[in-house]
Parts: sequence; C-alpha cells; structure tokens
Amino acid sequence: MMKQPGFTLVEVALVMVIIGLLIGGFLKGKEFITQAKLKNIETSFESVAKALYTYQELYHALPGDDREATRFDSNIIIPSTQNGKIEGLFDSEIPNEESRLVWLHLRYAGLISKTFIDDPLQIYSRLQEQPRHIFNGIIGVSNDLNINGAQLKMGENMPGLFVGFTNIPGNIAEALDIKGDDGLANSGRVRSNEANYQDKNLFYKLYFYL
Repeated sequence: MMKQPGFTLVEVALVMVIIGLLIGGFLKGKEFITQAKLKNIETSFESVAKALYTYQELYHALPGDDREATRFDSNIIIPSTQNGKIEGLFDSEIPNEESRLVWLHLRYAGLISKTFIDDPLQIYSRLQEQPRHIFNGIIGVSNDLNINGAQLKMGENMPGLFVGFTNIPGNIAEALDIKGDDGLANSGRVRSNEANYQDKNLFYKLYFYL
C-alpha cells in the first residue's frame, strides 16, 4: 500500500505566509479606501468653506442672505431680510429658504458648479439644490439648528455658521471628529446630531463650525 504524500512543515508555513499576506493586503486596501473617503469629506468641507469666504470677501454678504444678489440676474431670488445669518435647516427641502438660496447665489457667483445651468428646463428651485457627497448625503450651510424651538441634542448646539453633512457612517463620523477636532460629538468645532459615536451602525449628521 502506497503512503499518501502529506504537506511538509515548509509547505504549511508557506501557505500560512501567503494567507497572511492576502489578509494583510485586504485590510490595507480597506483602510486605504476609508482614508480616501475621509479625505473626500474633508475636501468637500474645505471647498464649501472657501466658496463662502470668497463670496463674503467679494460681495460683503453671506450667500443666501444677500439682498443684492440681483447683481447676477435681475430675476434672481433674494432673501426677505439681511441679518448676517443663514436661516433655515442646512438640509432643508423648502425652496427659497436662505439655506437653499446659498447654493443659488454661489452658483450664480461662479464659486461652485452650476449643476443644472445647461438644462433647458432648469429652474431656480433646482439651482437651490444642495450638493451631495461621497456617501450620497447632503452638504448644506446654515446658522440655524433650532427651528421652531426643536429639542436639540447637546451636540447640535453649534455656536455659529456651519457646514453640515447628512448620512455619514458612524465609523467615518467618529474618525472625522478625531482627525479634525476633539473626537467628542457634543463639543468643539466638529459636532454631531447625537451625543456620542457609540452606535457605529447609525448614519450621523456632522456639523463643521466655521
């Protein structure tokens, strides 16, 4: 009876090394993708912040709160008041709120892409649509989180103008806060709509204070 050939210790060790390299490569690739997404959100925030600051410098008003926005188009929608604040929820779906007019004014100022300007059916309400980020959430701008006396979580008490993001996965939200601030959802210049980042299965709103 012939003896069945088995694996030598060298062969087993070689297989284990290959498996280790494959797992290591997979984990490394996953970490690389995560870091790229983190960078994408950071870049999106920086681009919006730069557009806001540039608009203020050029026109001495905040986009969305600019009563002289007719400089771009005599029919352009302007706010009813100008008080140095962008009012309305950053993720508002209501046309003509200041937090929506932000995007109309920025697009007409040429500071962000006029996404729909070449669409023959484009209307002002479409030009007010908030841009979306890599996780398919909304990017918005506002001073106002306390709409109609809503009960806020501690993390939502932002001290002023902010850029907000919806639909941020829990692990990404926490990583962005750790990288850009203090890692706490309820304090600092990066905050969340939750009191902490314990539930990684949640999708968070993140607020970056300007």
